[in-house]
Amino acid sequence: MRLTERILSFTLLGSEWVLWVLIALSIISVAVMVERAIFLSSRGIDFDDLAKQLGQFLKAGDVAGARLMLAGLRGAESRVAVAGLEQAARGSEAISEAMAAAKSRARLDMERNLGVLGTLGNNAPFIGLFGTVLGIIKAFADLSHNQAGGAAAVMSGISEALVATAVGLMVAIPAVVAFNFFQGKVRTALGRVDAMAHLILSATAAGTPVTPSAASTSGPKAER
Repeated sequence: MRLTERILSFTLLGSEWVLWVLIALSIISVAVMVERAIFLSSRGIDFDDLAKQLGQFLKAGDVAGARLMLAGLRGAESRVAVAGLEQAARGSEAISEAMAAAKSRARLDMERNLGVLGTLGNNAPFIGLFGTVLGIIKAFADLSHNQAGGAAAVMSGISEALVATAVGLMVAIPAVVAFNFFQGKVRTALGRVDAMAHLILSATAAGTPVTPSAASTSGPKAER
């Protein structure tokens, strides 16, 4: 059998199997949306109140109290702040590096699976278009075997094939919207992380004293 005949036999399968693929992808997309929504909403905090309380602790030099206050929070802002405060006795450079590492880990957590939504948003319309092309090929092939049906038979097959394009768009549009929404949430959280980091570093640079309970007994003391 020639290559063209092999490919034609595949295309004559029509677009129905493509629709099932799109349905499966839509289920995956919805699952990712729900998972990310739950993850990000469970880590929401009142940033303004948190920054105010942290600033008060740092002005008083109570690093241990600040760490205790942050310990019960799940947001990326609190994780990064705790990572920095744990290095308070080692100076500004150690604090900055610790917070940068914690920020990278937090970003990976927040962006997990968002690539799935981005990929579906970009490629689902093309998958639907592929199904439409297969459906049109099948429609003309059916016409060649049943010419008595005329244009009505072709139009019926084409209308069914166009459903694949519509379904592809139905999968892609929510995925793109969700991707942009979650990316906005991530950018906002990372902006707050940076603000929290600068708050801690500014307190360190100002020479805020560290209480003995907050200092690490194993690490060197920061120079004043």
